[in-house]
Amino acid sequence: MVSFAAVAKHYPGGQQALKDVTFSLEPGEMVFMTGRSGAGKSTLLKLIPAIERPTAGSVIVNGQNVGALKRSAVPYLRRNIGLVFQDQKLLYDRSVYDNVMLPLSFSAHPAKEAARRARAALDKVGLLARERANPIQLSGGEQQRVAIARAVVNRPGLLVADEPTANLDAESAARILDIFVAFHQVGVTVVIATHDEGLVSRYGKRVLRLDAGRLA
Repeated sequence: MVSFAAVAKHYPGGQQALKDVTFSLEPGEMVFMTGRSGAGKSTLLKLIPAIERPTAGSVIVNGQNVGALKRSAVPYLRRNIGLVFQDQKLLYDRSVYDNVMLPLSFSAHPAKEAARRARAALDKVGLLARERANPIQLSGGEQQRVAIARAVVNRPGLLVADEPTANLDAESAARILDIFVAFHQVGVTVVIATHDEGLVSRYGKRVLRLDAGRLA
């Protein structure tokens, strides 16, 4: 499903974020990407949905060469990828329900089907009862669960999360990871970047460790 071959990423000014990164993810696999702050985890994850493009090497996602995609083709690539960011990127002038509905507003789903999907996604993360709340009324852990519901509302085959448990207490962090495990158990491919190696160890999943832009 995802394949990196000798991938490098350079930024202007000479910063080299990734160096000769090679690995593959099989469909339905769950993988943790660990490493210190600045190791290249976020850059690597951004290459998967073509938020960033590789400087060298190839990134293949669902059979498509991300580095060679035309800009007009990127939205089609992302339709099968759910993205969860550390800062959630929620809209605070809209309700929880409206935030989760947002990806469906760009789809061809009939209104009733879109509403059913949004409520099903909120139910999956345990927030159906808060659908009319404003995100500002929720705890940090609840806001992250809204972000996860929004990421999976299109039922993607690949779920990518960048530090989804950052700034959460231990109980909330464990609950967030349990949600990702639940999606993995029904066949979703899951990639999670985290610096919390202690939290990762309890799940017994594959771990890829980045060190100064290289896979250790």
